[in-house]
Amino acid sequence: MQDVTIPTRRPTGASAEPVVGSTVQYVIDTLAMRIVAQEYGTDERLPSERQLAQDLGVARNTVREALDQLEARGMIRRRAGSGSFVTYDAGGSSESLSPVAAETGPLHLQVVRSILEPEMVRLAIINMSPRRIEALGETLSQMEAVQTDANAFVRLEEEFHRQIASGTDNPLLIACYNLVIDARRQAFRAAMYRRHLTPNRIAIYQRSYNALFNAIAARDIEEATEFMKLALIEDQRLLLQED
Repeated sequence: MQDVTIPTRRPTGASAEPVVGSTVQYVIDTLAMRIVAQEYGTDERLPSERQLAQDLGVARNTVREALDQLEARGMIRRRAGSGSFVTYDAGGSSESLSPVAAETGPLHLQVVRSILEPEMVRLAIINMSPRRIEALGETLSQMEAVQTDANAFVRLEEEFHRQIASGTDNPLLIACYNLVIDARRQAFRAAMYRRHLTPNRIAIYQRSYNALFNAIAARDIEEATEFMKLALIEDQRLLLQED
């Protein structure tokens, strides 16, 4: 559900996102969450690799690998001798980098989401490490702190879904969901949620995502997949209201 997102796309012809180790993924998820939450603003320099390694309790080469992945996603740019700088646009953009995503209509998107998302959460529950579930919980905490800012909420919601996709450890599924993320940025969704994502609806979604997270943390596949299906039904209802 949204018009803004972490830019996990790659230019046409680029390779799919590789599977990385759980510790590297923890660093990726933590830094991505901080960037999405605007703890590090656009054009701001990130702390040094040494500082990040100390902060996160990991080795510097782990931080370096995570930064490589964030740069490939278009979230940061690394400048030799200067450090890493945030390039992620917190305001979001409705312009897609993928021709396929740009040509995808609302109902086409819903069909693909209905195929991918329930299976995605099932695989994530099987494969996610406790540390990655903890990182997912930190993103949820950021979501729960939002009261009225629809843009902030949808940014964090998309990061929440991206972490679930990453948690599957399936590079092909991750690449497919990156394309879904791209399609979700289209202008029709921006207009729809400006009208429908009221403070009251934000509060409803926060309670639902809390229930989803609890199901994931409890490794309850049935409950988590049921949430995904109900969330898709709600999105479908909003789309039909727009017709």
